[in-house]
Amino acid sequence: MLYSLLDLSPVPEGSAAADALRNTGDLARHAESWGYHRYWMAEHHNMPGIASAATAVLIGHVAGLTSRMRVGAGGIMLPNHAPLAVAEAFGTLATLYPDRIDLGLGRAPGGDHAVMRALGVHPERSEQFHNEVAELRDLLGPPQEGRAVRALPGEGTQVPLWILGSSLHGAQVAAMLGLPYAFASHFAPTMLEQALEVYRRYFKPSETLEKPHAMMAVNVFAADTESEARRLRTTMQQAFYRLRTGQPGKLPAPVDDLATVVPAGAMPALNEALRISAVGDPAQVEDQMRALIARHQPDEVILTGQIHDHAARLRSFEIAAEVMGRVSRAEAA
Repeated sequence: MLYSLLDLSPVPEGSAAADALRNTGDLARHAESWGYHRYWMAEHHNMPGIASAATAVLIGHVAGLTSRMRVGAGGIMLPNHAPLAVAEAFGTLATLYPDRIDLGLGRAPGGDHAVMRALGVHPERSEQFHNEVAELRDLLGPPQEGRAVRALPGEGTQVPLWILGSSLHGAQVAAMLGLPYAFASHFAPTMLEQALEVYRRYFKPSETLEKPHAMMAVNVFAADTESEARRLRTTMQQAFYRLRTGQPGKLPAPVDDLATVVPAGAMPALNEALRISAVGDPAQVEDQMRALIARHQPDEVILTGQIHDHAARLRSFEIAAEVMGRVSRAEAA
């Protein structure tokens, strides 16, 4: 059971993007020493609390700070970019850091309609997602004689492609193209079980993948005590509530009483959106992770967690790595 880490380079209240990027570099170095297999970052735009908008640039930075761990995008929002531009960017990364770069692809815009207009993206572009993924795979694949447009660098690098999703569409594309699939269950778990079933049922083997490989995203808020872990979690609960109510901002500090900042009426939807989570002390997190894995049978998990204090975030991911190390050993036994 491989375990990986998704980092959005959060910008906490009271800090700046420069602090967030330094923290990402520090977390990445620690993550490699703790045994994380992949370190992914995601494309989001026009969000004061997230500093990973220029995802490919940040991937290069993190890859340069580490030496073994795979580094990649979870993901690049393909409708925002020409496939050739993505192939050149990730082909360059793969040339600089051979056999270490992953490319996860999504079809959401990574922002609102204003962002789409600013990027020059037509709303109907997402309907071509499966065709553009196939084109991108060709651009990164073996050189083709007579091809009018080539990704240089890029062709021949065979950068591994992943399909990201929170609905059945991504599952269908991943199955049709024979690609690994990562489900965004950390914030949109409603269709998790159905999407995994569709992906596994209709998967067609490809040159790069013989059988389905599904990754599940899990929020982790771990601390040495349950009370501290639950307090840490209030940061993401507040941030998610603010985002859903049109009030995005920097990552808020944790609070002792969530009811003072989030209305009771909003809690059912909030709890549902963030239910794929492990929260508590090390033993509690281990029990919850084992239960999630037993229920959904992922081939791999990717852990995330928006935590305000950098030291607490480090400790949470350290505990999670210790937990997943034990889970992995048990799976292998």
